[in-house]
Amino acid sequence: MTPSNLLATILTLTFVMTFNPSIAANIAGVDVPPPLPAVDVVDTLWGQPVPDPWRRLEDLTDPAVQGWMRQQADATLQILNRIPGRAALVQRLRKIDDGAAGQVGNVVRCPDGSHFYLRRNPDEEQFKVVRRGVSDNTDTVVLDPSQIERGGGPKAAVMDYQPSPDGRRLAYSLQTGGAEQGTLHVIDLATGRALIEPVTGVRYPQVSWRGDSSGFFYTRLREGYGEMSQAQRQLDQQRRYRTLDGEAGDRFVMSASQAPELGLPNFTHPGVFEIPGTEQAGAWIAYGVEPYGALAIAEMRDVLQGRARWRLVVSRADEVIAASMAEGNIYLLSTRDAPRGRVLRLSLKDPVLARATVVVPQGEGVIVSIAAARDALYLTRRSGVQVVLNRLPHAAAPPAAHNPLQRVELPVEGRVALRYAHPQQDGVVLAVGGWTMASRIWTYDSTKAEARLLPLGRAGRFDVLAGYVAREVMVPGHDGVRIPLSLVMRADLPRDGRNPTMIFGYGAYGIPNDPMLNPHTLAWMERGGIFAVAHVRGGGALGRSWHEAGQKDSKPNTWKDAISIAQWLVDQRYTQPAKLGIWGGSAGGILVGRAIIERPDLFAAAVPAVAVLDALRAEHMPGGSANVPEFGTVTREQDFPALLAMSSYHQLHEGQRLPAVMLIHGVNDNRVLVWQSSKFASRLASLKSAGKPVLLNLDYEAGHGQGSTREQSRRQMADIWSFMLWQFGDPDFQPRLAP
Repeated sequence: MTPSNLLATILTLTFVMTFNPSIAANIAGVDVPPPLPAVDVVDTLWGQPVPDPWRRLEDLTDPAVQGWMRQQADATLQILNRIPGRAALVQRLRKIDDGAAGQVGNVVRCPDGSHFYLRRNPDEEQFKVVRRGVSDNTDTVVLDPSQIERGGGPKAAVMDYQPSPDGRRLAYSLQTGGAEQGTLHVIDLATGRALIEPVTGVRYPQVSWRGDSSGFFYTRLREGYGEMSQAQRQLDQQRRYRTLDGEAGDRFVMSASQAPELGLPNFTHPGVFEIPGTEQAGAWIAYGVEPYGALAIAEMRDVLQGRARWRLVVSRADEVIAASMAEGNIYLLSTRDAPRGRVLRLSLKDPVLARATVVVPQGEGVIVSIAAARDALYLTRRSGVQVVLNRLPHAAAPPAAHNPLQRVELPVEGRVALRYAHPQQDGVVLAVGGWTMASRIWTYDSTKAEARLLPLGRAGRFDVLAGYVAREVMVPGHDGVRIPLSLVMRADLPRDGRNPTMIFGYGAYGIPNDPMLNPHTLAWMERGGIFAVAHVRGGGALGRSWHEAGQKDSKPNTWKDAISIAQWLVDQRYTQPAKLGIWGGSAGGILVGRAIIERPDLFAAAVPAVAVLDALRAEHMPGGSANVPEFGTVTREQDFPALLAMSSYHQLHEGQRLPAVMLIHGVNDNRVLVWQSSKFASRLASLKSAGKPVLLNLDYEAGHGQGSTREQSRRQMADIWSFMLWQFGDPDFQPRLAP
């Protein structure tokens, strides 16, 4: 039986009827429409009846659902507009942005020494693609999405881009409204002329040029995706090869279904690329949202002719997080038998994993990333709150023999992140930042053994937050395990139990919350607020075992860790429950929802953003099957209890008195669909015991967050801070009733 048939079999609909709860709310003088009439849908999951009274909200084409969502969004905006301090907070955020550094991302270094990068200066709403010259260090904007005519529709945003190695052409993809789906374009940089017709049906195409700039590999959705359900259309994506000689130059290369020799699930994304200096092609196969992937190799001529026979070098079972190649070597970062990571090296001429050499064994810190350049392998390792840079020359023997692993000393300390390395170029481009220090781009020159600042983007007044500190503490959890916590605040803040405090947490997929300055938090901290980052289990702060301790049936550790941190903040007199809020987005919504349900007495307010709140129906979302390794599936009986436990929507019951909740969601989100928030809001608002505000804050020009404008980000942050301060009783943020 196929998974889809099994899903249909165990989800037995027992009966449907409607009832109309006469529950309305007047919040801050604004009449908030009651939830739509509930539909008494009951699924039977492994013999257990599971009510889903707001299933109808999943139909986003229903005019009644659309109208109700608009009413909720309008009512929420009216309420927020009545908070007197909100307008001043928006203005303060604008001033902070005006004085902040320009944002820089996606740095690419060309063979001639020039750089391409994404830049968004404080006065710019969207990122532009910029080229930095070699000799004169001048910047030239080569793509400005704000100048692209959209016929009055939403403005375009760059999803990703990649210049050709010769620097003459630019491939880029655009999206609108935060949909994370759009079109692929290629232009001649000298003339601006389009070299191909726009390619539709791309998400993140991950363009990879051939070394001679004659063509490139890219990814797009499969044929007929527009007629498929949302849960199906992102599966079995195609890797294709495109030359610049018209439609005849576009050919299929690889997909999960068309590479049966590899046995890939249909949610995997194969990223085919040229292995520089060889006649071979590699395919890094990403397993959805899992940290692990697989690597396969084939002859390039066979790949281009559509008859490749892929040879698997490493499989998902080998727990390889990253692979990088240079100077005839394949380097693999693996956590198999090494929860904090180790680096293996094998020869491209004999790519057999059993004959790999351990060149960097597991150590005290977690190895975060690797990147191979012509001169050496570069890797970053987490050491406490810092992330440091190491270098291993290709010819070096394993560290166990001669200890050749070098610590690269940098002019500043902080979180080091690898940004760009190429197997035919020496050195590496990296970013260094921290909780109170803006991230800056540096380039390391191995011939001089020195790093120099690469002044991409504008410097700002808040590059270093003077008078603010970041404190790292370990908090005892519910089971005695110690949980890392980062506290960012004013240095002179007293511990008197009265500080407004926001806990931010995520805790999924092994993703860490590494130190990074968001200047917008200054607007919170200068009012005496504490920004508390909870490095809970399920994340990647302490390696693979930390991640696994917050998966599936261990998922309760994620929200219980957040609860332990909240209690510790109160016990240590940083704050009190009346001034404590919690915020998390996407999979972090599980943490937020379950924490406030399990310990509503600890929090005054909560903001789940683009949040997963109905875990039992998450598989019906786009890419839902890719999340099964992280959370489980209702098609397996052993996974069902854990999914039910982490599903905040299903844990709401009459008699609960939750703190105030504002749910934030971009309506165009196709990762976590908006009904995840609307269903939770409806069920919570329908409880007779619910006495605190329940707001549904919807943005019709946003998605999961990617592609949002600077102004959208400002207003969302102002909404969050204002809502929290309102619930904390700050007199400047108490809504004014209409005259």
